Amino acid sequence: MDGPQYTAHGLGVTARDFGLRGPRGWAFRGIDVDAEPGSLIAVEGPSGSGRTCLLLALTGRMRPTEGVATVGGFKPPRQMSALRRVSALANVAGVTDLEPALTVGEHVRERALLERRFGGSLRGLLRPRAQRKAEAALRVGAALAATGLDPEALPKGSRTAVRDLERLDALRLSIALALMSRPRLLAVDDADFKLSAAERDAVWALLRSIGESGTTVLAVCSEAPEGAVTVSTRTRQQQPADAEVRPAGDEEKGAADALAETGRS
Repeated sequence: MDGPQYTAHGLGVTARDFGLRGPRGWAFRGIDVDAEPGSLIAVEGPSGSGRTCLLLALTGRMRPTEGVATVGGFKPPRQMSALRRVSALANVAGVTDLEPALTVGEHVRERALLERRFGGSLRGLLRPRAQRKAEAALRVGAALAATGLDPEALPKGSRTAVRDLERLDALRLSIALALMSRPRLLAVDDADFKLSAAERDAVWALLRSIGESGTTVLAVCSEAPEGAVTVSTRTRQQQPADAEVRPAGDEEKGAADALAETGRS
């Protein structure tokens, strides 16, 4: 699909002995990362080994328990809010779910409207409405082009309902919606889940191209592709605590707000 080029300035990611403990044990522990800006970082491991929690911790959505991490100069947990503003999530169950009854066009228009209203600075909101609308159209075009998703090529065009999308196209849509906020760090959960070998190759090629545009990509997978910066949760698993980790005490409201915010990230 022809369209504007998507470019961004990625974030470097480093971590040492990074861990997160929940009420039922460690979701992940002892994680080390060393990745340059624009890298493709593959978080590899079986389901339940803390992969999603690691993704959320490195994007400022979950508060780590031990170790240190630096993401583009931001250091969780002290700068989690700032980190959330420069990162975006795609394909995270319970957070960025697509609405099956809505069409592809409706999802794109809704996200574009949210970005126009909430994604920019106050100064940006004071610009003429026509200018803001034109900029939003360019942003949409760049995001769709970056993912290779052409709504008009779908069975019913942009009126195709999400429930009728193939798995690969649904993943492309989720990533495109995330890219509309122009994140410096894109985090994608279950990047290779229920895909054929050819489809997995297509996804990794897509994520590499986003990385080459400058955006750092953090992708959860069962098997890392060749050439990626690989972080394994396979041997660090303590208990299957992915669904059990909850913020404690005064942090609970802040985390709930953060997860609500990711619904449009």
